[in-house]
Amino acid sequence: MSDKKENPVIGRTSATDRDANTADKFNYWITSNVIVNPFDIVESEHFKDSKTYGLVTNLEHRTDAASHLANFVSNNFGSVSEDPNTPRVGATLAKVNVMMNDGGGKKPDGTYKDGIYMPVENEKNVRFAEESGIHAALGIDTMKEENRIPAGLIKMSNEVEAVVYLDKSYVIGPESAHVNISGISGLATKTSYAMFLLQSILQKIDPTEVAVIIMNVKHGDLLKVDEPPVKLDEGQKALWLKLGLEPRPFQNVHYYLPRGKNGEANSFVRPRQSRLYAYELNDCAEKLDLLFSSIPDPTETIDSLVGEIASGLVNKTAKSPWAKVQDWLSLLDGEPLADAGKSKPIGDVKASSVGKFRRHLRRMVKTRSTGIFTDRRGRNEDHLADAIRKIEGGHTYVVDIAKLQDHEQAFVFGDIIRTVYEMFAESDETLNLPKKVLIFVDELNKYAPAGVKDSPLIEQILDISERGRSLGVILISAQQFLSAVHPRVTGNSATKILGRSTSSEVMQPDYRFLDQDLKLSVTRLSKGELLVQHAVFRQPVKIMFPMPAYKQD
Repeated sequence: MSDKKENPVIGRTSATDRDANTADKFNYWITSNVIVNPFDIVESEHFKDSKTYGLVTNLEHRTDAASHLANFVSNNFGSVSEDPNTPRVGATLAKVNVMMNDGGGKKPDGTYKDGIYMPVENEKNVRFAEESGIHAALGIDTMKEENRIPAGLIKMSNEVEAVVYLDKSYVIGPESAHVNISGISGLATKTSYAMFLLQSILQKIDPTEVAVIIMNVKHGDLLKVDEPPVKLDEGQKALWLKLGLEPRPFQNVHYYLPRGKNGEANSFVRPRQSRLYAYELNDCAEKLDLLFSSIPDPTETIDSLVGEIASGLVNKTAKSPWAKVQDWLSLLDGEPLADAGKSKPIGDVKASSVGKFRRHLRRMVKTRSTGIFTDRRGRNEDHLADAIRKIEGGHTYVVDIAKLQDHEQAFVFGDIIRTVYEMFAESDETLNLPKKVLIFVDELNKYAPAGVKDSPLIEQILDISERGRSLGVILISAQQFLSAVHPRVTGNSATKILGRSTSSEVMQPDYRFLDQDLKLSVTRLSKGELLVQHAVFRQPVKIMFPMPAYKQD
């Protein structure tokens, strides 16, 4: 009797000749004065004293009226000033996707018995699931304690709360990896969640084994992540603690800011302990292809020319035709690409194609450059790849690209991921690398857009998304629209986080992992609410999360 008082019956299962319960779904009617919402997790009685857990996906209210017209007539042909002549019998019905059956209890080793997946019969009592039931339904109970990464908090309609955990093996490997976040749910929501998740990972594993690289792509949002917060209220602090985490800023943070045309930092904010970065020609000898990632090259002419230039610069000798090429200006206007201002053929590449290449390159490194491409780096300016090669576990590296041109942003991001990927792929024992590197980037659709078949940058991102987990290179990415990103990148993300989106967006094929009813629910998510689909979870779940615990303007 005490169990029922603690967890009361909220309805009973219902099956009809036209709407049957199945092994995958069941219905139940809701008793009066009980509020149920989509994404609530419920439990139903089943065979052999077992419980079947399910996710509420939709709700319907049905009456005995044959039609809406009958309701109109029963209200004295549309009168709203009187009670209806014919009171209707009505009930609210919840639609539920089956998540798991506990088989009637646990075995001696603590695991559940084999589940019973017969359809739930009619007239079985239904209750809200408790925290332990929610964990069992999602599969969290199968996770090792040391593998649990807090991802947020479920709060159901009856005020029951449960911490949601991700399995480390499916976030940073080796089973699977990568996290992708999408949605239009409000200012900095996606970034805030990514930063919360990074902090959660760092607090729940040995931080010395992990290094973090953060791309700051908007204003100065992420250039104060080492400073304590000034706006974190007590409720937010309590939520951090409820998740088993400390509300604290990032530690051991290094900031890298782009050089501007005046030699000063080209940044919205100049944080403490920051360094400038810039690129000389020799820094880019083997990376020029990244600069041309957004330039169509159907005949591979640019690719061929970039190969010639890279080979010439890397292997040049005193008698080489590339001997006098020392900087961007001499490459653009001197031998062997040009003579007296006119383009020259190189290998199999015609002079006209060389001229086109020079025009593109001049635009990118001279006329439309913000200043990161320089003929000579100053003493206080780093080659970014050299700095990344010194990466250490337990440290966070924030690279600012917010005020750069689009082609410069793509180049810097490409430079970072290529450098990291090569470091881990080569397994150079002298580098003393951390076991994992987590790379966070927003606006992923700019670097790996859907519909673009091939580019040097996309190839690099695909390498990480498909093989990074085995190397320890993990991508945490975000964008407004999931459908705007290359499907092989999002398809290889074992964890997908969805914020509020538009109805037209959720109808795209990229969202086929969601039940049809849940797709519409995504359009109603509030700011701070996210939907989590994780490799271990049997159904997606709605969570809330605390705001990041660092200084925000």
